[in-house]
Amino acid sequence: MIGTNINRIRKKKNLTLSELAERADVSKSYLSNIERNLNDNPSIQIVEKLAEVLGVEVVTLLGEEGQTFTNDKEWLDFINNLKSLGITKPNFDEYRIVFEFIKWKNHKDAQK
Repeated sequence: MIGTNINRIRKKKNLTLSELAERADVSKSYLSNIERNLNDNPSIQIVEKLAEVLGVEVVTLLGEEGQTFTNDKEWLDFINNLKSLGITKPNFDEYRIVFEFIKWKNHKDAQK
C-alpha cells in the first residue's frame, strides 16, 4: 500500500524514480523495492524523507488511496471553520506556525 501511494504521488508530481531517490537521499534500488511493495515496512525516517520531498503528509503515504481522515464530525466542523475564516489548503502552512506557537505556549503553561 505505501509503495503504491509513493509511486502514484511521484508520478503525479512528474518525478522519476531517480529524482525522488536522490532528493530523499535514499538508494534508487531501495526506493524501487518500496514502490513495488517488496519492502512494505520502510523506517519512519525514510517515509518522512519521502513525504517531505513529495510535499505530502506522512499519513497520506500510509493511507489507502482515496481514504479520508476527516470523517469525524468534530474535524469536519474544524475544517469548515477554517474555510469560513478564509484559510485554504494552499495557505494553511502560513498559519501552521501560529498553531505550533500556541501548542508550545500551552505546553509551557501546563508545566508551571
